[in-house]
Amino acid sequence: MLDRAVIDSLFPADLPDPAHWEERYPQRSLPDGARVTRFAPSPTGFVHIGGIYTAMIAQDVAHRSGGSFFVRVEDTDKAREVEDSAAQFARAFGYFGIEPDEGDPDGPYGPYLQSDRERIYHTYVRELLRNDKAFLAFDTVEELTALTESQRAAKAQPGYYGRWAPWRNAGADDVQAKLEANVPFVVRFRAPDFTGARSVFTDLIRGRIEQDDNRNNFVLLKSSDRDPWLPTYHLAHVVDDHLMRVNPVIRGEEWMSSVPVHHQLFDALGFDRIDYAHVAPLLKQEGKSKRKLSKRKDPEASVDFYLEAGYPRDAVLYYLRGLANGRLAELPIAEALDAELRLEDMNLAGALVDTPKLEHIAKDVIGGLSAREVRESVLAWAKEHDAEFAGVLQADPEYAERVFDVERSGSENVRKDLAKWADARDAYGFLFPQLFELVTDLADERLGKIQPELVRLIAADLVEQYREDRDRDAWFAQIRELAVRHGYAPGPAELKAEPERYRGPLRVVANVVRVALTGSSKSPDLWEVALVLGADEVRRRLAALAG
Repeated sequence: MLDRAVIDSLFPADLPDPAHWEERYPQRSLPDGARVTRFAPSPTGFVHIGGIYTAMIAQDVAHRSGGSFFVRVEDTDKAREVEDSAAQFARAFGYFGIEPDEGDPDGPYGPYLQSDRERIYHTYVRELLRNDKAFLAFDTVEELTALTESQRAAKAQPGYYGRWAPWRNAGADDVQAKLEANVPFVVRFRAPDFTGARSVFTDLIRGRIEQDDNRNNFVLLKSSDRDPWLPTYHLAHVVDDHLMRVNPVIRGEEWMSSVPVHHQLFDALGFDRIDYAHVAPLLKQEGKSKRKLSKRKDPEASVDFYLEAGYPRDAVLYYLRGLANGRLAELPIAEALDAELRLEDMNLAGALVDTPKLEHIAKDVIGGLSAREVRESVLAWAKEHDAEFAGVLQADPEYAERVFDVERSGSENVRKDLAKWADARDAYGFLFPQLFELVTDLADERLGKIQPELVRLIAADLVEQYREDRDRDAWFAQIRELAVRHGYAPGPAELKAEPERYRGPLRVVANVVRVALTGSSKSPDLWEVALVLGADEVRRRLAALAG
């Protein structure tokens, strides 16, 4: 065991003892049963939708119990940190309503950035060294590589333990010599002697879990030649969750195998163990098999995928809540969004992320919005992703609202062709004169098989005869009259006697009008379209075909 003076010389002289931090971060004053939860993202890449999934659950658990929820950024891996990660977090949290109850600069249990908590970690590492529950290791990269190869050849479990842990029981003189030579080192945890006993704990989602205990003397503090001298995830997690008084820890299933490691650390530091709840991963169907949703392979793994496409927040949250608890997917959207996410009801198996299913939900969500809400949401999205469309929407807000009201208010069957805000330009852009490309080709295939000259005559006739009418039947009567004049429909008596016989030809003429006004042979209700466009714009579009 190293001399205490040698251990203390590794750290600043003014480093506080653990009692200082215990006093600085006292037990929280909360109602009985209140839970404190956190979301702890790492700024080493884009924000994963699985992170929002876990954060949504953690936030709900805290708030339902009268507790507190916060975000703690685990930025100790500086080599992999992404430059604009703070902006990514802000976008993602803001869009999906992840709102911490506390945080920097004035949060009572801060700082909430791990790189700002370096002195706290050093206190507890020093304490572990003082109590011979940690040791210094001076292995080089080459030596660690040779160690791994030796284990592979022996078909041994990988790790730094037993005869593959040369510095665990090194003499004080050997350690002192390395220190005097300024050889870089790491601080490793002195794992308890391995007995073969199994590690057992109760997961708040999964119940009793039994797994191999830890035998690895894992790293606590990274190489001493780094500045800042930061901890690994294992140490930082245990120290922070203890001092920030988190309970339970809600995190992804991939961390379940680390529980024996964390329990050993809690015990070595004299902390009470914390409850864990491990959330099942989000999966992707690939052929006949399933795999974890991948940052590298799957665009829908990134939160930016949902923001850039403009999926409504409530649709995504409703969908995610249904993945967490299948019962919620059977409830109406408003009821499901207000329902409690109870850990004991969480799905145990990984849930499949199915984008078509999300789009179906999103269409229902958007279908339930007013025209004003749609306009405001599309505009907010367009300001970030389609400046031209945003400018058109802002030029005449009242007109834009009428556009988005087509087949919406007062309609028995609300139009549901929007699954995301990025669809709005394609679905509604033709109603904005600034965006509409006039149809001028008389032989355009969208017009059907009518002779070009007849197309021109039909368009020219309607330009002259067109009348705006707020009565649907009266408005369509002029289309019927147009068909009669050009030999494409019978008179009223024939139509009444044999309606089925003449239905097709009437549609041929109506299609000419539809294509002229909308640029497509499929569109929303033609009468509603014409009312929104107004008589002058209707005539302008028809005149483009009339020549």
